[in-house]
Amino acid sequence: MTSSSPSGLGAEYAADASEAYRAALRVIESVEPRVADATRKELADQRDSLKLIASENYASPAVLLTMGTWFSDKYAEGTVGHRFYAACQNVDTVEALAAEHARELFGAPYAYAQPHSGIDANLVAYWAILATRIEGPGLAELGAKHVNDLSEADWESLRAKLGNQRLLGMSLDTGGHLTHGFRPNISGKMFHQRQYGTDPVTGFIDYDVVAAAAREFKPLVLVAGYSAYPRRINFAKMREIADEVGATLMVDMAHFAGLVAGKVFTGDEDPVPHAHITTTTTHKSLRGPRGGLVLATEEYAPAVDKGCPMVLGGPLSHVMAAKAVALAEARQPAFREYAQDVADNAQALAEGLLKRDAGLVTGGTDNHLVLLDVTSFGLTGRQAESALLDAGIVTNRNAIPADPNGAWYTSGIRFGSPALTTRGFGADDFDRVAELVVDVLNNTQPAAGPNGPAGSTSKAKYTLADGTAERVRAASAELLDANPLYPGLTL
Repeated sequence: MTSSSPSGLGAEYAADASEAYRAALRVIESVEPRVADATRKELADQRDSLKLIASENYASPAVLLTMGTWFSDKYAEGTVGHRFYAACQNVDTVEALAAEHARELFGAPYAYAQPHSGIDANLVAYWAILATRIEGPGLAELGAKHVNDLSEADWESLRAKLGNQRLLGMSLDTGGHLTHGFRPNISGKMFHQRQYGTDPVTGFIDYDVVAAAAREFKPLVLVAGYSAYPRRINFAKMREIADEVGATLMVDMAHFAGLVAGKVFTGDEDPVPHAHITTTTTHKSLRGPRGGLVLATEEYAPAVDKGCPMVLGGPLSHVMAAKAVALAEARQPAFREYAQDVADNAQALAEGLLKRDAGLVTGGTDNHLVLLDVTSFGLTGRQAESALLDAGIVTNRNAIPADPNGAWYTSGIRFGSPALTTRGFGADDFDRVAELVVDVLNNTQPAAGPNGPAGSTSKAKYTLADGTAERVRAASAELLDANPLYPGLTL
């Protein structure tokens, strides 16, 4: 963690955190030593690898320690001041603090801190939109069927009961998320869905095409946001499109919430002033605990506030407490410095890959992530991901637009800058990371497929040239040693 981290990990802070973790691990060890061992090993593994997964980060010790408290033992269905269980006054305090920090941080009229994850946050948002805008019978007529047993006819009946509502979201292969209307996902079951993509040449969103699709499809919900689109979005234009067709604009900013909180994205690129409902996770670039958050206008606030019991079960009170701590950290001036570093470092990584002849979707980035097309290396995403992991570089494979290898093997690798930026990596370090990535991929070859004809290759198997993993791990160690994870924290 660097000076742009929430804590700075000064000497006294590091000493206190070290004492807390050592004591905690001794207690855990007295009951199940294998869990304590795995916990120590996880820290060691994270310290010794280049973590470039765009959806991961490193939370501060203060955030992590907050989750290991007595709040974990408390049920608290309901809302602040209106619980279905007794003795929730302390839960009320931490939930109210989390919501207060979220409202102040993002400039939102209303914030809901209960969602357990980003998917839960999106489900709360969808049902809040339906509850606010659609009148009609509930779901009781479906009987006792489990959701997995519902046929397409059942879903058609359910959609009819909800008014045959429509959702327009970004397609998965062009950077959207499963919960933006992907048919196998619940979001694709709840709604009649259609998806917009990106320009097949530039890879950018074409707002005129989105507007034309909205005019023809007339969705109730227009979803903006992404999980693998390496560019910024003009949310003012998205709101114009939504208003023209009478749609609710919902923005999923789970990936780039830290850049919004840190004021890297402002004006038309800040979704909160333009969206009716904004959802996010609290980890990723926001650097908090794993969880979700919903921001909403006053119109949708009453329905969002019924997330439990409408969609959610018992709130995770210990995680809400950790959200309050993380959001308080994000309101500090140092977080703005961190957020700007995240964007600058992603740019440095992209430029480092481009100058080494690697192909990037959209030709670069202007947010926190980079999407590498590995087909020029003769590899699938799965082969590239595995070879990089062998060399100590942690990434995830990702589909690219019109991916010939599908969503499992893929043709891309998604990189993100938030985690290594938290460690203190700068632009020169990310250029060196780009060099190491290309070194690994240049020295990886697809291997023959099992029982296939001569010359055939497997989409999963690969060979890494002798000495490559060791060479790259040694070079990575120099970068990691210069930017230690949780400096001063010892177990």
